[in-house]
Amino acid sequence: MVAGNSRVASYCQLCSAELEYGEQQGKRNWHTTVKTMKPVVDALITALGKEAVVSGEVLRERAVSYWDASPTQALALVLPKTTEEVSQVLAICHQLGQPVVTQGGRTGCVQGSVASADEIILSLERMSKIEDVDALGGTATVQAGAVLQVVQEHLAEQGLLFPLDLGARGSCTIGGNVATNAGGINVLRYGMMRNLVLGLEVVLADGTVVSCMNRMLKNNSGYDLKQLFVGTEGTLGVVTRVVLKLFQQPVSCDTALLALQSFEQVTALMQSLQRDLAGTLSAYEVMWGNYFRAVTEEGGHRAPMRRDYPYYVVLEAEGAEPQADTERFHRLLESALEAGIIVDAVIPKSGQERRAVWDIRENFEVLLKRTPCYLYDVSLPIGSMAAYVEQVQTGLQRRWPQVFCSVIGHIADGNLHFFVIPGVEDDLHEEVNREIYGPLQAVGGAVSAEHGIGMEKKGWLAHSRSDTEIALMRTLKQTLDPSGLLNPGRVFDQ
Repeated sequence: MVAGNSRVASYCQLCSAELEYGEQQGKRNWHTTVKTMKPVVDALITALGKEAVVSGEVLRERAVSYWDASPTQALALVLPKTTEEVSQVLAICHQLGQPVVTQGGRTGCVQGSVASADEIILSLERMSKIEDVDALGGTATVQAGAVLQVVQEHLAEQGLLFPLDLGARGSCTIGGNVATNAGGINVLRYGMMRNLVLGLEVVLADGTVVSCMNRMLKNNSGYDLKQLFVGTEGTLGVVTRVVLKLFQQPVSCDTALLALQSFEQVTALMQSLQRDLAGTLSAYEVMWGNYFRAVTEEGGHRAPMRRDYPYYVVLEAEGAEPQADTERFHRLLESALEAGIIVDAVIPKSGQERRAVWDIRENFEVLLKRTPCYLYDVSLPIGSMAAYVEQVQTGLQRRWPQVFCSVIGHIADGNLHFFVIPGVEDDLHEEVNREIYGPLQAVGGAVSAEHGIGMEKKGWLAHSRSDTEIALMRTLKQTLDPSGLLNPGRVFDQ
């Protein structure tokens, strides 16, 4: 059904009448009417109240995103508190032909939630409740605006684990995680966000509420409609509530920072630990040597070991028997040291030391101080990684001899992240794109592993998806959002 009320319907009818008159007089077109008279803003205020609609100078005090501190440009920012209010917002915008951009924690890396001056921003930050936790069934029902870290900590207090984890945990929201099919550091054990969602509530472009709030692990009753919305970047519907799949909180947690001499040793160790840790390996993060050196320079993180090794690995295993798990963890690392696979190792002895090790991998602020700095997120078969990285670095150095190119990766799930600083002030983003994305096609790689396409990568979508696949994507978009009002221009142009 389409939610709404008589005041909204009356206002929309009035605006439609004004539009028809304007068109008959030949004085303005539809988009000019929206920009000049802003009827949509007035309609939203009428429906939700002034406190829920932010515009003008107050809106410009809001930063565009985590990556861009410049003022937000949009017709208005709308802050609904319920699914019903989201439905009202989209019904109004649908009636008036108004484009809408959905925002979560604004930590995305592909400009998917960056609004233009003629778009409405729909933020779910006031929809942040953890509605229900079912410890027996292993589920939590949360609103889309709930911050990931808040959810994690709330569940941990009850001995439960929601395993999705990434560096932006303190800002990113569950709805944003669903929209982008977030990955992070625990994918090798628990999978992407898609694997952790049992049910969804979604509002379509016209305000229709689709509630698929399934709480069972098994439900083959027809199409699994929630998967239509996971990873589609808000282009098919706005997620408002989510049923999450939970696990029991691990009792043991063993972490290590390792140094290795070759990529072959990195992958050999990963395979042996996946086998010998009996499924408890939850994270295996690799840092190329120049990344480690750059983030541990003066003014950065403290280096807990020598800084001249070619590769560094942060790994973590979580289990149920603290003493036995730790003994096995240490024994396997000692064996790898004796075999020469590992050349150095640091094992944190406290939570503070563990956090310091993870900060080296997750906090790369020092790199972003050098501009321009281009970030990349790609995936490819593990066996092709070493040659691909070498090819990319060689190509970049050929173009810009002073370039700095560092690499980190989740590796076990085929995901690499590049930081490219050409050392030239010119805008070289598209040229660097060609060096990063160009070699991917030959190895069957993807231009986005976990960050999505947004606006930044849509010109490269065809590099990873066939014409048939993209045509089907367009069909889905046309079916669910025929006017192209939800996150327009993201993923592909309709």
